Amino acid sequence: MSLFLGIDTSNYTTSVALYDSEKNTDISCKQLLPVKKGELGIRQSDAVFHHTQQLPVLFDELLDKAEGKINAIGVSEKPRPVEDSYMPCFTVGTGYAKVLSKALNVPIYKFTHQHGHIVSALYSAKKLDLIGKKFISFHISGGTTEALLVDEDLSINLVAETLDLNAGQAVDRVGLMLGCKFPCGKELEQLALSYSGSVKVKPTLKGSNCCLSGLENICKKMLDNNESKEKIAFYCLKYIEETVYKMAISLKEKYGNLPILFAGGVMSNKIIRENMQKRLDCTFALPEYSTDNAVGIAYLANMSFQKK
Repeated sequence: MSLFLGIDTSNYTTSVALYDSEKNTDISCKQLLPVKKGELGIRQSDAVFHHTQQLPVLFDELLDKAEGKINAIGVSEKPRPVEDSYMPCFTVGTGYAKVLSKALNVPIYKFTHQHGHIVSALYSAKKLDLIGKKFISFHISGGTTEALLVDEDLSINLVAETLDLNAGQAVDRVGLMLGCKFPCGKELEQLALSYSGSVKVKPTLKGSNCCLSGLENICKKMLDNNESKEKIAFYCLKYIEETVYKMAISLKEKYGNLPILFAGGVMSNKIIRENMQKRLDCTFALPEYSTDNAVGIAYLANMSFQKK
């Protein structure tokens, strides 16, 4: 078997994966980093510590399931493909990749976390044929709310973004307000699915960019007015859905009818995903490939190895 190892040590998830280029299948193992109750995030020093603790466990689990030779290793070395993009947590994965590359005598290829999300989404949606074509990729998560114009060579240009709060941050802040456990996406979704009414939302856009900080204040006011938790959760997700939809329409007007791809943890939400697919010609990653994972990085290693 022709196996390619992917490693991704993001701000909230430790993940490793193997891609089998002969079968076009993958094996993936990942684990969230522990966040203390009531806190909105994790310090980088803590993230680095937990990655060093979790990677050996995940490698044991992954390699027990693997059969065949690893031909190359891919790793996320930074969040985005820009010069000043850096987070200490990615150095843990890079360090492991260097050691394994030397021990196995195989090449190592370095990518960005954002490229991994895009390719993982394409792979899971069976849209790898978009590689080599132009398309727009939304990455909506706790650390990123961006729309990217992806060129034929997989180079990325930022074409729209949040001007304040990220969508995932809004989800977590509203979730904690409602008593959910961080990260709050799953619990907030369950609350929202229990609401059978409707809400009116009016998102704030400046051109193709969005502003999401007002969402937290609106939800706080709803809570103060004794609105149900279910309604507030539903409002939060519908606000984000409408915001992303209007960003997508704005970009279509600017760049033409390019394919649109959605990835990132927020885009795994059932309510947002199902409604957006009804309103827009677009592609979503499967939920398990939409959150942080190393599958896209493993596939990118395969691509780089084949080019060599």
